[in-house]
Amino acid sequence: MDFPGASRFALGAGIALLIAGCAALGMAPQAPIEATSIQTLEYYPYQVKGYQNSYPHRNVLVLSPEDTRDFSDSGTDNHSPQGGNPAVGIVTSQSGDVIQRLYSEPLPAIVQGAIAKSAEEAGMTARTSPASEYHPDQKAADDYVVASKITRGWVRKHRGADGQFGPMWATEAKFGLDVTVYKPPFTVPFWQGASSSSYTDPPVGSFGLGPEDEAGIYDEPGQVLSVALTRAVAGIFDRPDLRTLVLQDEIRSR
Repeated sequence: MDFPGASRFALGAGIALLIAGCAALGMAPQAPIEATSIQTLEYYPYQVKGYQNSYPHRNVLVLSPEDTRDFSDSGTDNHSPQGGNPAVGIVTSQSGDVIQRLYSEPLPAIVQGAIAKSAEEAGMTARTSPASEYHPDQKAADDYVVASKITRGWVRKHRGADGQFGPMWATEAKFGLDVTVYKPPFTVPFWQGASSSSYTDPPVGSFGLGPEDEAGIYDEPGQVLSVALTRAVAGIFDRPDLRTLVLQDEIRSR
């Protein structure tokens, strides 16, 4: 995001010449075009530890999640997709202005694959379906069906004050899911819950250092959002109430 001194000078000189040229022609200078970036979002296998192979073997069908995100605290009123790619965040200047808008591949496919991977980490066998709604009348060999909604999914990278080693950046990501687990052929949910996660990079104070000495772990804001996504997805199966229900559930041949 930062330019060397010579590059900054050349960039500034170019902008000044452009503005001067517009003035000479009687034209009002146009507002700068915001930069955009397609971020890679992914599930990080085994990053959340402790629930691996803690479930009995079950067959799980993961439906396609619905994107119902709440943008109330996103820091911008523009959440429109770009070319089919959903908006997932912004980069802001020291003054709080948006200087870059962040997009990703469609979220439902990413999250669906993440839930399936997390279920397999838990010890189950998972497959996916393009459908997003649970139909109890459909015959299937699945013991459980997982339906979900993406309620949060946003990252903001902000430039802070200049420190002794240059500008300081902080990135905060939030991801949330509403999940319903069904047991075919019943229409009443077998289990319902929400799983969410917030992650900040650098994790202020985690190394016992001052703000100017904290260093970020990840280069891209999409990586920070991927951590929040991973923790939110793993949080579905890394919980005693769901695990207990599955362990106590007697699966009979259908």
